[in-house]
Amino acid sequence: MIVILSGNQTLHHTRGGSLKAAAGQRIAAGQDELPLGTPAKADPAALEITGTRMGRLLDAIGFAYRQLGLDQAAGRDVVLEQLVTARIIEPSLKEDAARVLGEAGVRPLSYRTVKRRLPGYAAKQWRDRLTGALAARAALGPSALVLYDVSTLYFETDTGDGFREPGFSKERRLEPQITIGLLTDATEFPLMVDAFEGNTAETRTMIPLIRRFVEAHGIAGVTVVADAGMMSEANLKDVEDAGWNFIIGGKLPDIPYQVAQWARNHPDTEPPDQLILTQPTLMGPNADQRRRTTLPVPG
Repeated sequence: MIVILSGNQTLHHTRGGSLKAAAGQRIAAGQDELPLGTPAKADPAALEITGTRMGRLLDAIGFAYRQLGLDQAAGRDVVLEQLVTARIIEPSLKEDAARVLGEAGVRPLSYRTVKRRLPGYAAKQWRDRLTGALAARAALGPSALVLYDVSTLYFETDTGDGFREPGFSKERRLEPQITIGLLTDATEFPLMVDAFEGNTAETRTMIPLIRRFVEAHGIAGVTVVADAGMMSEANLKDVEDAGWNFIIGGKLPDIPYQVAQWARNHPDTEPPDQLILTQPTLMGPNADQRRRTTLPVPG
C-alpha cells in the first residue's frame, strides 16, 4: 500500500501501526522534548470525589413537606423533616437515618438529638397539629368519606412494657408489638394515624380514632369504608349510633335476591354500567335487629 503524504514524499508500509508511528514522527519533527524528565504525554490525574448530593430528590421532598404545611405545624422542626426525608428515600430504622441522609448529601443531626425529640412527638397535642395540617390540605367539608385500616409493628425483644405487648399477628410472630390505625380520605391521602397497645383487638381501634378525628374537625357526616374484618357487629352498631354511614367490602355467602331476580328478568344480558341494586338486610341479634341496605356489585 502507498500513501502520499505531501508533494513527492511517499511512505511505504504494510501495517496500520507503522503508518501511525511514522506520522507521529513527522508531526513532532523539529520539536525538542520538555526538560522535565517525564514523558510529554501522560494520563491526567483523576479528581477525587469528596461528596455527592441528590439535589432534585431532596428539593422535591422538601417542597412537598412545605406544601402540606408540616413545617408550620411542627414548628419548623429540622429533626422531623430529616426523619421524614430519610424514610421516603429509604424506609429504615431511625438509627439509619444519618446514613441515608449522608449518602443523599445532607449533614444529619446526631442520633442523640433525634432521641431527645421522640417524647415530644408522642404527645397528643403535637400529633393533633400535624393531623390538622393534613386535614386542611384534604379540604374536608361538612361530610367526609374516610377509609380505615390497621397494621402492626413488632419489636425485637422478649419483654413487653404495657404498650408493646404480644397480640394477634398476621405474620404469626410472638414478639411484643403495637397496633397502628390509619385513617385516609377517599384518595388515600393520610388524615390521622394513632398507635394502640399491641394486645388491643384491631376492631376496637377504629371507633376511638374516627371519633377523635370527627370531634377535632367538626365533621357532621361520615361514611366509613373498611374491610369486613374491621366491621364487627359492635362496630356497626357504634357507627350507626354515632349517626355515621358505612361501606363494607366482603364476600356474600349467596347471590343476593335482587341480583338473581335481575338475571332472571334479563336472560343472556350483560349488566349495564353503573347498575345499582338495593336490598334491605336485617342484621344483629333478635333483640336489636337493624335494617341495613346491601348494594350488590354486578359482575
